[in-house]
Amino acid sequence: MKQVKGVLLTLIIAVAAICLSIYITIGAVTLGIVFGIIIGNVFKLNPSFSSGIKFSEKKILSFAIILMGINLNFGIIQELGSKSLIMIMLSIVFTIFTAILLSKILKLNSNLGLLLGIGNGICGSSAIAATEQIIGAKEDEVGISVAIVNFLGTIGIFLIPFISKIIFSFSDIHSAFLIGDTLQAVGQVVASGFSINSEVGHTATIIKMLRILMLTPVVLSLIVIFYRRKKDRETNSFQKKTFPFFIIGFILMSLIPSFHLLPENWIHIVGKASHFFLVIAMVGIGLKVNFSSIVKNGSKALFVGSLVFSFQIIFALILIKLFL
Repeated sequence: MKQVKGVLLTLIIAVAAICLSIYITIGAVTLGIVFGIIIGNVFKLNPSFSSGIKFSEKKILSFAIILMGINLNFGIIQELGSKSLIMIMLSIVFTIFTAILLSKILKLNSNLGLLLGIGNGICGSSAIAATEQIIGAKEDEVGISVAIVNFLGTIGIFLIPFISKIIFSFSDIHSAFLIGDTLQAVGQVVASGFSINSEVGHTATIIKMLRILMLTPVVLSLIVIFYRRKKDRETNSFQKKTFPFFIIGFILMSLIPSFHLLPENWIHIVGKASHFFLVIAMVGIGLKVNFSSIVKNGSKALFVGSLVFSFQIIFALILIKLFL
C-alpha cells in the first residue's frame, strides 16, 4: 500500500495530460513527461511518493508495452508488398545508425543518441519505451529523448507536406510514403497526411503501421546485442532476471490482431488502455528527471535529434526518387 500515493500522483497528472492533449497537438505522452519534469523539479516531493513513482515508471511501463503489442498487425505487410517493406527497413536502419554516428561525432551520450535514433526511426515514444530498459537508459535520457522526438514530429506535421507538395510537387503516393516513413507518431502521420487529402492520409497511415511492425525485430536485435555485451563484460552466465520478459508479452499480444483472435472493438479498447498506461509511465519517468541533466544534455540532444530527422527526410526522398 506504500505505493498508492505515488501511483495516484502519476495517475492524476496523466489524466490531466490526456485531457489537455485534446487542445495541444504534441500529444498526451509528451505532455505527461513534460508535466512530470516540471512538477518533479518545481516541487520537492515527499519521499513517501518515491516507491509509487518507481512502480509507475517500471511496472506500469512494462504492462503498457505488453498491451502495446495489440497495435501490431503483421497482415498489413501483404497490403504494401515487399518493395515498401524493404524501403522502410532501409530507412529505419539508416536513421538508427545515423543517430549512433552523430552522437559519437558530437560526443553525445551513446544511450541518448540511440534512443533518438530509435524514436525517430520507428514510432516515437512507444519505441523509446519498449527499448529503454533493454539498453539500460536512465530516466533523464528517456525523458529528454521522448520530448525531443515528439517536438520534432510536431514540427514535421507541417514541414513534411510543405516539402512534399510545395517544394517537390509529389504525387499522392509519394507524399504518403514521405509522411508515413518520417513522422514519429501515428497521430502526427494522420494529421499530416489528411491535411493534404484523404487518400494520402489513409496510405500514409498504412505505411506508418508497417514501420511500427519493425519494432519487434529491432527490439529482438537489441536484446541480442546488449545482453551479449553484458555477458562479455561480466564474464558470467546469462541470468534470467535480466531478460525483459515483457517483450514476450508484447510479441504474443501482436498475434491477436494478426490472427483476428479478438473482435475489433476489443482490440481498440486494449490499444487505448496501452496508451493510457504509457502516459502514466511517462509521467513517472518525468518526475525523476533532473533539470540539471536537461541543461547539460538537452541542447546538444536537440541538435543531434534535428540532424537525425533532417537526414531521415533526405534519405526518404532519395528512396522515393530511386524506387517509387
